[in-house]
Amino acid sequence: MLEAPVQGEGAGGDARDAALVLVEMIEALSAARTIEDVASVVRAAARTVSHADGVTFVLRDGDCCYYLDELAIGPLWKGRRFPLVQCISGWAMLNGETVVIPDVYADPRIPHDLYRPTFVRSLVMTPVRPGDPVAAIGAYWAQRREPTDDEVAKLQIIARATATAIANVQAYASLSESLERRQLLMRELDHRCKNTLAAVQSIADQTLRRSGSPAEFVESFNGRIGALSRAHELLTRGAWGPAGLAEVVGQALTPFCAVAGLRISVSGPDLGLTPEAAVAMHMTLHELAVNATKYGALSIEGGSLDVAWKLDCDEAPTELEFQWVERGGPPVGEPRRRGFGSRLIETGVARELGGQGQMIFDPEGLQFRLRAPLSSRISRP
Repeated sequence: MLEAPVQGEGAGGDARDAALVLVEMIEALSAARTIEDVASVVRAAARTVSHADGVTFVLRDGDCCYYLDELAIGPLWKGRRFPLVQCISGWAMLNGETVVIPDVYADPRIPHDLYRPTFVRSLVMTPVRPGDPVAAIGAYWAQRREPTDDEVAKLQIIARATATAIANVQAYASLSESLERRQLLMRELDHRCKNTLAAVQSIADQTLRRSGSPAEFVESFNGRIGALSRAHELLTRGAWGPAGLAEVVGQALTPFCAVAGLRISVSGPDLGLTPEAAVAMHMTLHELAVNATKYGALSIEGGSLDVAWKLDCDEAPTELEFQWVERGGPPVGEPRRRGFGSRLIETGVARELGGQGQMIFDPEGLQFRLRAPLSSRISRP
């Protein structure tokens, strides 16, 4: 805690020249980094230059006065809040004026019941930043007295320095918050980059294992990396917040909508996916669309695709029912072996959402069905 260097903090303590005290106070305020630091410096300097028996540092807190700190011969109101209209510090802030009261019990603005337990008989209260008060500094004496013009002027000088110190504290806090946020964003970027690189490595490895030729590998790998890129593009537009399921479906299907005569239907309620879930759903839809383009409803003119989802509220917890249904394409049969794409379709997004996925090889067209409970990764907006 910072303190202005003072000597003789009692009512009569004036060992140091007042000008030196003010200079030392300004130096100490320049190093203040919190409002508590500011209050500690100000209370000591104000008590010394005013020869007061006590000093309070009062913050404006909405419609209240908050007595943040004090330095006095007896307890005052540290830690307490009062309505602005019911205390003299509030009067000083609301009016933007320094108030001098030689006898607190002769002034109707003083809440006498609050003062009786204290030593206070006289006071000066000066606002910090009179044009738009944010605080006030109070000096108190145990005897009835008229503070001198010099004492009042020095308290006002302290208030002006305090206004600058508070502005500096706010700027420092804002800068610190910006730096912390920058560090958080850097850690998040590092995390995402590592996840993306791991995903690319896995895609490359699995695609290479299942490719019959270099040309087939290049085609499949490029397609999957393109899908991953489009998923990240969607998330970047949304500042990597939750992505709407309808947006994910639309983004994934857009590259496959050029087939003449193709009929695509997409319907379902508004649902939000976390970035991880959105990427998994996008990659699953990409694999389904690639499969449909090669072997299914997207491979010929006149094919149709229905993508729909709904919420099953009869389950506890409520479950998402998602389905992909192809019609009008070549007859579908059970494949002799399952490749990387098929495994990704059935297990990728299902595992990410804590649900179950199933490919159904209906002769009239491939179907994919997914059931997953609503959770932190998939939820109503």
